[in-house]
Amino acid sequence: MQPFQLDISAADIEDLRDRLARTRWPEQLPGDTGWAKGVPVAEARAWARDLAAFDWRALQDELNALPQFTTEIDGATVHLVHARSARADAVPLLVLHGWPGTVVELVDLVEPLTSPESDDDPAFSVVIPSHPGVGLSGRTAEPGWGVPRTARAYAELMARLGYGSYVVQGGDHGAVLAPQVGRVDPAHVRGVHVNAATVGFIPMGEVDEETAAGLSPLEQRRLARIAEFMTDGNGYTVIQATRPQTIGYGLEDSPAALLTWIVEKVEAWTHDPARLGDRHYRDRHLADVLVYWLTRTATSAADVVYASYGDLFADPLAFADSGVPTAVLAYAEDVAIRRFAEQGNTIVRWTDVDDGGHFAALEQPASLVADLRAFVRGLGPVRRD
Repeated sequence: MQPFQLDISAADIEDLRDRLARTRWPEQLPGDTGWAKGVPVAEARAWARDLAAFDWRALQDELNALPQFTTEIDGATVHLVHARSARADAVPLLVLHGWPGTVVELVDLVEPLTSPESDDDPAFSVVIPSHPGVGLSGRTAEPGWGVPRTARAYAELMARLGYGSYVVQGGDHGAVLAPQVGRVDPAHVRGVHVNAATVGFIPMGEVDEETAAGLSPLEQRRLARIAEFMTDGNGYTVIQATRPQTIGYGLEDSPAALLTWIVEKVEAWTHDPARLGDRHYRDRHLADVLVYWLTRTATSAADVVYASYGDLFADPLAFADSGVPTAVLAYAEDVAIRRFAEQGNTIVRWTDVDDGGHFAALEQPASLVADLRAFVRGLGPVRRD
């Protein structure tokens, strides 16, 4: 483990601002289409102004106040935040971010997880890695960094940190990775907790009429949302999964392209539109954009996250039930359906919430932490070997 401190170059920030100032903006398409055809030009310009004015020094200071490290696992650099709790009974917790997030999306959870207000609440020693090929871990030097290899790397990471047992929490892509960590390391993973769960927690093909009719009204709405996503919202997935190199030219040369590529998803996946005007919420997403820009990992992130899913789906054992106790927290924008999730996971807790969306750590941090605590209470005492 090598201590890590983020060192953002003022020259890189000036280059970013210069590129934003020289953006050749497209004309707004005719008609009042809102966000239906992509990010409206007026919205894109507003976000670009915010990115140019973003307080990058404050972000650097905030991250550097956390205990950060890098280590090499299987030939790749892995960056991590490792915040130990002062509590002797703290539960080791591996927390995994999604896309288009980075570790920044999760840093607000560190304090409530490591230092709960009540001694009756579980405390956690928190490990938040940047996925290999993503953000502060930097680009990978070789191919093959899909979900199984990343999961094995995280099992090695937790062993290297000295944790004999641990819990894994993940959202979005993190919710794909978290059960895989349980599958590759079931002897040490005490439990898996997910939000924004899709792959492995939804039907992966057509649902027949009889099965669909047996779903609850909530589940039927989620099934309809999945169908809508596959017809109207899945374009970014297909592009990144099949042509990560091509999309990378725009994402790494133009901050406006990277910004709008991410902001479109921020708008679509945020449950409460008022959040988009919240300064802290907006700044966290701007920080994600900045991290991707400075590390030049938008292309490799597309490759290790989306292009690697094909190999995962081709593996008949990829979604086998590990037997590890698993909890699902499904917010209003989530699409997980229990009967399909149970085909590959040992579900012991399922919580449906009528608020919140994809970015739960930013939209609903209190309920996310509360549900995680409730799940961990039911797992029994921590094993110390």
